[in-house]
Amino acid sequence: MGVDTNAILAYGYDIGGGEPWRIREATGANGEIELDWYDPDSDGFIELCRERLMAGVGITARRPPRDETGFERERAAREALGVEFETYCSDGQPMYLLAAHAIIVARGDIKTIDLDALRAVPGREGWDAKLAAAVAALGITPTQDRPRWLLCSYWG
Repeated sequence: MGVDTNAILAYGYDIGGGEPWRIREATGANGEIELDWYDPDSDGFIELCRERLMAGVGITARRPPRDETGFERERAAREALGVEFETYCSDGQPMYLLAAHAIIVARGDIKTIDLDALRAVPGREGWDAKLAAAVAALGITPTQDRPRWLLCSYWG
């Protein structure tokens, strides 16, 4: 068993992961999230976020139909939503990005990136609008002022 290390370049919001959350709705006495749809004793914040976003585009079944796997359901939801959650930091201390796009490079790999071309993509693809719709559907307010390119790492 080895350790995976990844570099992640993503366009979106850093929403943190509890220590600290980077959304304004983390207003509980110990920084807990206070949203009317969030139950801290449930599947976890990100899973509930995914369910809420999928329900918003008409994907409501927790279990996929017989002819569809969970991966197919998630892929369909990502395509419909135009956003996804990426985990960064580590398995033991997960933190999350709400991203319209993510480039992930695993340890030992390299990826060439054309920064000039990449800079134009968010406007051309409407990523800010997709992220704004997701943030509104979730009822969250990131502490980050607007979507940005974010570079982070994941160790797991």
